[in-house]
Amino acid sequence: MEDKRMVYLDYSATTPVKEEVLREMLPYFTEKFGNPSSLYTVGQESKNALSQARERVAALIGAEPREIFFTSSGTEADNWAVIEMAMARRAKGARHVITSKIEHHALLHSCEYLEKEGFDVTYLGVDPDGFVDLGELEAAIRDDTALISIMFANNEIGTIEPIARIAEIAKGRGVAFHTDAVQALGNVHIDVRELGVDMLSMSAHKIYGPKGIGALYVRRGVVLPPHMHGGAQENNKRAGTENLTGIVGFGKAAELAREGLVAHIEKITGLRNYFLEHARERIPDIRINGSLESRLPGNMNITFKYIEGEALLLLLDMAGVAVSTGSACSSASLTPSHVLDAIGVPVEEIHGSVRFTVGDFTTREDIDYTLDALEGAVAKLRSISSVSKESGW
Repeated sequence: MEDKRMVYLDYSATTPVKEEVLREMLPYFTEKFGNPSSLYTVGQESKNALSQARERVAALIGAEPREIFFTSSGTEADNWAVIEMAMARRAKGARHVITSKIEHHALLHSCEYLEKEGFDVTYLGVDPDGFVDLGELEAAIRDDTALISIMFANNEIGTIEPIARIAEIAKGRGVAFHTDAVQALGNVHIDVRELGVDMLSMSAHKIYGPKGIGALYVRRGVVLPPHMHGGAQENNKRAGTENLTGIVGFGKAAELAREGLVAHIEKITGLRNYFLEHARERIPDIRINGSLESRLPGNMNITFKYIEGEALLLLLDMAGVAVSTGSACSSASLTPSHVLDAIGVPVEEIHGSVRFTVGDFTTREDIDYTLDALEGAVAKLRSISSVSKESGW
């Protein structure tokens, strides 16, 4: 194998900030530092930048600028949408929420909080590819259902859910519908008007923008209570001086994502397919987790039988290849992936599963280097493993 290089294949965890994004952000740390709520010139310059960023983020998802509310992260957007909507509808007698077993922990933990507050939560199962059963969803809706929240695309296995159909079911029963689109944003075409969603969560650092800034789309006409109280920022919905540099960066990243979406999808789909084709040829006893037809273009979640994923991750890291054993928010834990468990992967195989995700800066040479490192690492681990095909694992 050639000399060690650095190959980053964990774009689902986070992405590097693009140079164009950083250049647009830099002035707002220094000469354009005004508070957007101030009436003098430097403040109004900041307010104009805030408005432009809101327009850019809205354009990426086909929304109106006034429907975009900036947050600190996708996690905050999820918490705001789910908890505040449920609490608001409880006043009208609604005490039931529907979600799925494969949601991000930001959503699952929000639902656990609601359960402590007296709500009933239905956690829908999924099929082996990670799809929610629409018949089960319809059957789960009750007269007191306040909200349905199903993620757009799964962060671990990449499966893209039938969001438009779910939104149609929710609307037909008069139930609010939220989707966590953090992984889908910038990786698939999103038009909130076509989808019919009521609320949609986003995050900048998944689309080559800065960390610490996200947004929540709230469809015009949907009543969502304020999330933070204080000043009149974000149309009186989220008080506190805005993270202007982050918002400007998010806006530029959104603009780049919208302009380059087709080329981005074509490139990373090609790299993903190349990787999978050659991995299957070179490494026996592997399985691809998640749907192969309705899947995020850069996602590959692979089970390598008879080895531990953490050991494989460390060997790849020693070779300069950065990958993940699951969600970045939970990969430090040895707890088996709740997503892989939900799709029926045996627990011993869950521990042998690794997520690879490619992005805009990935090259064919990176993939070839990774395949070489991966083939050698898997062979090494299997040669010293206490389990094997013969042992019945």
